[in-house]
Amino acid sequence: MSKSLKIVYMGTPEFAVATLDALVQSSHKVIAVVTTPDKPANRGLKLQSSAVKEYAVQHNLPVLQPDKLKSEDFINELKKINADLFVVVAFRMLPEVVWSMPKHGTINLHASLLPQYRGAAPINWAVINGERETGITTFFITHQIDTGDILMQEKITIEEEDNAGTVHDKLMTSGAALVVKTVDAIANETIKAIQQPTVGELKHAPKIFREDCEIDWSKPVDEVYNSIRGLSPYPGAYTVLQNEEGEKLTLKIFSTKKHIDLVIPVGELLISGKNETLIGCEDGALEVIELQAEGRKRMKAADFLRGFPLSAGTWKTIF
Repeated sequence: MSKSLKIVYMGTPEFAVATLDALVQSSHKVIAVVTTPDKPANRGLKLQSSAVKEYAVQHNLPVLQPDKLKSEDFINELKKINADLFVVVAFRMLPEVVWSMPKHGTINLHASLLPQYRGAAPINWAVINGERETGITTFFITHQIDTGDILMQEKITIEEEDNAGTVHDKLMTSGAALVVKTVDAIANETIKAIQQPTVGELKHAPKIFREDCEIDWSKPVDEVYNSIRGLSPYPGAYTVLQNEEGEKLTLKIFSTKKHIDLVIPVGELLISGKNETLIGCEDGALEVIELQAEGRKRMKAADFLRGFPLSAGTWKTIF
């Protein structure tokens, strides 16, 4: 049976909740949770808690929400807690005074097979780049982000129909189990940390901004297809249509189907007799399956056309 460690858990979004739950259900003891301060959200600007805080409150776990991770009050509170190990999943970059505090150090879960895809958006970029496999890594936190010694890794397959959302869910589940396995090995002193390997080409996963989400229809159909699914469901790839009168319509596109046998001018719309919306790429076309117009709900493209008919030659993409 694994020895029990006292853990301070640090995380924010839904992705981090599965790991927190797995640790709570394990032989180890989560003695405090650190997450971001509540923030105003939606039209009413009502304060909203992070997904991790909501879970912690429901399970009566003490919660710390520091504005500044270097604040004296926060540091002193962590020292009083006297945890054996800090576990970090999808949180902020920690100062050394924090990550070096526990006797067993601080471990992080990263949603890629390090050293590949270091950065803020590893899931999105792996799918955007058309990878056929990715995975999760547990590692010790050090000075430079995502560069610490690797503890454990696990691979998953990225299927052709997967998007960032489905890969997120796969990694969320397998990541939770891997963290518990890692903590067990640290507790039993059987963990073996290895330096991240040096590889020829490192692929990076920087934060995604709005300009990264605009669809470039001049690229090959496979590349556009991967870009759309790599940004689905969040933050969402988009394209801008313009009609002959100069009116513009912004559409988020969440899923498409490849038609490599169709020849349509790049960026041109083709509306088929079956109510299909097709847009030309460099070497084929993509059929839009699911979309969302500004101010409307997400829906099937065929349903959108019934209420907002797009006619080929009238509306064109601009990019």
